[in-house]
Amino acid sequence: MVAALGRVPLHPEDVLPRTERSYKNLNMRSTRSERESPDDRSTKARIRDAAIDCVAEHGVAATTARRVAAAAGVSTGLVIHHFGSMEGLRSECDEYVAAAIRRRTTESMSAGLDPLAALRDADLGPLMSYLVRVLAEDSPSVNALVDEMVADAEEYLQRGVENGMLRPSADPRGRAAVLTLWSLGGLVLHRHLERILCVDLTAPDLGSDPAITGYIGPAMEILGEGVLTESFTRQIRESLARPTADDVGTAPSVQLPQKPSPEQPGKGLA
Repeated sequence: MVAALGRVPLHPEDVLPRTERSYKNLNMRSTRSERESPDDRSTKARIRDAAIDCVAEHGVAATTARRVAAAAGVSTGLVIHHFGSMEGLRSECDEYVAAAIRRRTTESMSAGLDPLAALRDADLGPLMSYLVRVLAEDSPSVNALVDEMVADAEEYLQRGVENGMLRPSADPRGRAAVLTLWSLGGLVLHRHLERILCVDLTAPDLGSDPAITGYIGPAMEILGEGVLTESFTRQIRESLARPTADDVGTAPSVQLPQKPSPEQPGKGLA
């Protein structure tokens, strides 16, 4: 969902942060086209954008204050002045990316009869590549980013329920968590997805690439039509709902559908 639905253009009124604000209250939303005009951005925004570009291209470890400063056209001291530390800059970048995805996905859920219009019109620039780089880390910063994305997903999935796009869930948070982590996993494995389905989820122009149907088609089949039969799904639910003492700490016992034996047509396997 992050990859498939999270590509909606940000609203123009969300573009520039005020330099007087502390970075915790910074408005983290802007469009890629607006980012490309340095005169339209504050120094702090240019540094943040440069850091996102550097992480997307070189990775987290290689993104130093000196590299970011050079990319932004400022001094190293100015980077620290605005963000306090590289960790502070990283936190700001994470917040920006999460806000961008939140905005795009929320607008996609509000797109009514043509939710893919948001995908076609989107331009995320390096944000998806940034996510690929940071998700490979095991750190409190990544934990906070993923937690925020799960919380956002729960909110916009509820909007999808309200506007008739999605079915209600008995466990909204659980569904949001599973779908978010599945999507992020696909993003991390984007090179294999490109190798197998010829779709690059990190491409800035993904929405205009005809190959996207090779990804959207199977995804819609899985999400819209399901994979398991109704009877098998019911059997799993019943098994989960009636755990026994022997089942504690183990996977639930589920009776798998049986194929007829060649020697005994119409009968199950022995």
